[in-house]
Parts: sequence; structure tokens; C-alpha cells
Amino acid sequence: MINTENYRPLFSHITDNCTYLNHAAISPLSQNVIEKIQQYLHNRSVKSIDNFEKMEEHFIQTKQKLARLLGTDTERIAFVDNTSNGLNILANGLQWKSGDRVLLNSMEFPSNVYPFLNLKRHGVEVDFIEPDNHTIPLEKIITAVTPQTRVISISHVQYLNGFLTDLEALGSFCRENGIILSVDVIQSAGAVPIDVDTMKIDFLASGSHKWLMAPEGIGFVYVTEELQNKIQQAYVGWTSVSNFFERMRDFKLELDPTARRYENGVLNSAGIIGLGASLDTLLDAGIENIHEHILDLTDYLIALLDERGIEYITPGDRTERSGIVSFKPADTGALIGIMNARKVHTAVRGDCVRVSPHFYNTEEEIDKLLVCVDECMHEAKT
Repeated sequence: MINTENYRPLFSHITDNCTYLNHAAISPLSQNVIEKIQQYLHNRSVKSIDNFEKMEEHFIQTKQKLARLLGTDTERIAFVDNTSNGLNILANGLQWKSGDRVLLNSMEFPSNVYPFLNLKRHGVEVDFIEPDNHTIPLEKIITAVTPQTRVISISHVQYLNGFLTDLEALGSFCRENGIILSVDVIQSAGAVPIDVDTMKIDFLASGSHKWLMAPEGIGFVYVTEELQNKIQQAYVGWTSVSNFFERMRDFKLELDPTARRYENGVLNSAGIIGLGASLDTLLDAGIENIHEHILDLTDYLIALLDERGIEYITPGDRTERSGIVSFKPADTGALIGIMNARKVHTAVRGDCVRVSPHFYNTEEEIDKLLVCVDECMHEAKT
């Protein structure tokens, strides 16, 4: 169980009477994150100005926390700047041949589409699965696989409606059939338990500014050692090699044996500091606890929408849902205007209002959203 009162004081927007329910877009920064970044900036400006080597300890510590989050080892993790560039490591590193195919679905966020569409110059074809009632059933994925399918890339959680992919089942299928499973976890990391071994994930990419509640411009990838050995790295830099500080003059391109080889140069130190601080809070609360709390909030919201006869495109089954509920108001523009006036923050995606509460949010904040919905429905009748 989450005691929200232990964590709500960390978020300053609450004191401004702001109800923030838009974590699937971008999260507020906690006081812990702000303080750690401010401390870093002070040291960088006044004390340890030349801190490049000293920062390595912070990088390792943050990777250790990510390893706990993902159920893996630090050697399998590399920092990147965003999800798209993370996925490009895979897309541009495999040795493709004409006729190879990649399997996606039409609900995906573009980050998980364009890196693979860009492979058409190599003769690679991209197949798209169409959803069934806003879900992507495993049976439909299996049916769409061909002998030429080399990669299935999918979001753990779909950004439009929060549909949660059964990665254990999909990962087992992919492993049994020699298909690479690539997963975008930007809508699940920090909100949904992830275990890369149990889920048999070969490659994973994410940014950190959504459910992980860290600054923009810092993300990470996970890659199995087996898959890493099949990737011919398209881009390298001076820190991609082993012992790069000791070998600045020998120019021997001997890539680091760990996933650190994908870190091609100077990293976003402030972002990594912020990510580490946010992970401290999330891991303290416990990802399993966070997941259950978020599901309880979305259960509560769905029940209130059902009472009002409001259509939603998010699965009702908890096993197929994460932290996103998308519903269709009668007048989206009017509802957003009412919410803005009451400092209730959500997002508009297509013809839906997308609500995404996190671990510190409460049922009372969901009630504030429904007050806006009720006002909008009342105005529509008058």
C-alpha cells in the first residue's frame, strides 16, 4: 500500500491547488530531484568544476537503480538521450537483408515506428497490426508473423489508452521462434513492474520524463549480451571503447564489452543526477505498490465514468491496463476549458481526454476531475 501523505509534500504544484493527472505526457519534478540537480549545478559551478571523472560514480549508482527497476545487471544498460535514439541503436545496428520484416501495430507512438520505417532503404518491410477494440491480442500478433519477421517492436503500455501488453507471453513466443523482441517502456517504467529476464526482452528503450519523473533528455537502453553481439554499432565515439581515458592516443576501436559502448561521448550529467534521485523515491515506494495504487485510482475513475455513461477506450480488465484512462466527453474543448480554470491537468489525444495519475495522486483528485466532467455535462444540457 502507498501512503500518499508520505510523498505528496515532495511535489510543490500541490500547494498551488494544482491537480496534475498528466504523467503519461510529462511529470513534475519532486523536491528530491530539484535539490540533487541544484547541488550538482552548484558543485559544477563553484567546487568540482572539472568533474568528468568524478561523475562516473554517479553514473554507476544510477545504473544500479535502473538495474533494480528492470531486473538486470548494470552492464546491460546504457544511457541515451531519448527513446527514439535508443531504438535507432537496434534499427541501424542489425544486418538487414532485403525482404526482412518488422512487426508493429497502428496504435504505437511514432518513436517506435519511424526508426523501423527508415529501414525501407535496405529493403525491410514493416507490417502493422490493427487493434481489436483498442487492444493488441497476442493471437493477432502471432497470426501476423511471417517467416521473414525478424523483429517485433511494441510498447509495453500503449500511449493512447493504456493497454498493457502481456510481455511474458509475447517474449516466450519470440524466444521460441527466434524473433527479436524490442520494447518501448516509456509508458510503463516507474509505474508497472518490469523484469527483462522473465519477459524475455531482447532490447528495451525509454526516456525518463514521464512515469520515472526525471528531467527531459535522459533515457536508457537495455540489451542482452547475445543481441549486442549481433549489433554492428552504427555510431561510435571516444567513450565507446574500453578504458577510454587510458587510451586516448592509441586509436584502437575496441568497443567496451558492456552496453556502455553505446554511450558515445559526454553524457547528460544533470539529467542522470535527476534520474537517480527520482529512482530513489520510486524504489522506496516500491514499483509493485505504485502499480497497485495506480490501478486502484484507474478503477475508481472507470467506475465513475460508467456511472455517467461516458465512453472510454481503456480496457476495463486490470490485467490489460496500466495508468492511463482515455475517455470521450461530449465536448472535449469545453471540458478542457473547465479543467484549465480549475487547475486540473490532463491531455487530449485524438477525440479523447487522457488521464494518467501517479503514485502520489488520490481519489479526491479524481473527484476534482469528475466535478469538471459533471459541470461540462450540465452545461451541454442547458
